[in-house]
Amino acid sequence: MSRMKQKYNDIVPALREACGIKNPMQTPKLEKIVISVGAGEEGKDTKLIQNMADTISLIAGQKAIITNAKKSVAGFKAREGSPSGIKVTLRGENMYNFLDKLISIALPRVKDFRGIPRRGFDGRGNYNFGLQEQLMFPEVVYDNIIKTHGMNITIITSTDDDKQAFNLLEKLGMPFAKGRN
Repeated sequence: MSRMKQKYNDIVPALREACGIKNPMQTPKLEKIVISVGAGEEGKDTKLIQNMADTISLIAGQKAIITNAKKSVAGFKAREGSPSGIKVTLRGENMYNFLDKLISIALPRVKDFRGIPRRGFDGRGNYNFGLQEQLMFPEVVYDNIIKTHGMNITIITSTDDDKQAFNLLEKLGMPFAKGRN
């Protein structure tokens, strides 16, 4: 069992008390984590998009897939079937391992890090935030990177309430910024 899964099991009683939950089945829990990268102009270069997919696969510990455009959009110069991004969905043990690595290793390596913003909740108990570059993760070797890129991380929880999701993530150790931001 991973460290983060053990930590979740330890915080369940305190989480139920903080949220006022009587039924143990209603306790908020993590369902999945989705890491995604938009290709943008890089979508035309197959070598670059493959390098980005390999980097995200290294970070996640699971193979990332290259997503293709469903429709042609002239304004974005996107053609149907051309690569438009990369994503990986983590569940179970991989999800807890990634969250542990993100909280304990990657985020503290960000220069001038003051915490992740609290305003990333979507009203349905899910949390979104973006990272500017992938170099903060220990698996990434700078010499193997063709171009630095950011990524969006979405944490999906089982609750529909943002306050319960915030309590869950805060008790798991997510470093939220101080204040309201």
